[in-house]
Amino acid sequence: MTRQPTERASIARRLSRWSVNLVVFVVIAACAAWLLPSLLGYTRYVITGGSMTGTYDKGSIVLEKPVPVSGLKVGDVITYLPPADSGVSNLVTHRILEMKPAAGGGTLFTTKGDANPKPDPWHFTLVSQEQPVVQLGVPHAGWVLIALADRNTRMMVIGGPAVLIALVALGQLVGAARPPKRRGTAAADGAGPGPVSG
Repeated sequence: MTRQPTERASIARRLSRWSVNLVVFVVIAACAAWLLPSLLGYTRYVITGGSMTGTYDKGSIVLEKPVPVSGLKVGDVITYLPPADSGVSNLVTHRILEMKPAAGGGTLFTTKGDANPKPDPWHFTLVSQEQPVVQLGVPHAGWVLIALADRNTRMMVIGGPAVLIALVALGQLVGAARPPKRRGTAAADGAGPGPVSG
């Protein structure tokens, strides 16, 4: 009987279709999660250090919206580039600890990481009219982006689903190219040559 192999092939086809659908769903969901904050006016930053641990742990994504600099207040968490003479060349996400008038006009800011024992050793003014302020943090979501910064991981994440889809498509092509099995004959039913009774 050929029913069992046919059932196996049917189950394999269904599993492969479900796998492809799952991969497509995950890709669409990831794209939506990536694009939606931008469409709503948010800027994303990944927390890569431990200075805000307890509030925004390493690997979190913070979503920020720009507000007028005049609307900033002590306690706001902002992402900014420290002054050139600070020795820090990357963006920092820290809490505003102090605001006071600057000698040349504007506001002089002092910040501090929530997990740091002391305030940042630099003071700064903001030259832009707007400043992104953290509105929301998503724990652990940034680990995906940190991993994707690695070229090999990126190739595996992008290439893996592509290879899976290609293999499923190839399997379907091979299945469609096979001539259909003839049913109802002795050979198709698994019987071999033998004595004929009459």
